[in-house]
Amino acid sequence: MITKKISLIIMSVLLILFGIFMFVYGEYDDSPGGQLLGVVLAVVGAVIIIKQRKK
Repeated sequence: MITKKISLIIMSVLLILFGIFMFVYGEYDDSPGGQLLGVVLAVVGAVIIIKQRKK
């Protein structure tokens, strides 16, 4: 059974990957809003992982 901590880390990694995808797609589509959203998602995912490592 997957614990809460492992599932949160998996979701955070997926959030980082989706943020990277949004950043690249925003660059391709010439959309500054899409790029900003991608950066925000990737940073939030990284912060969640860092907070989990400190616990």
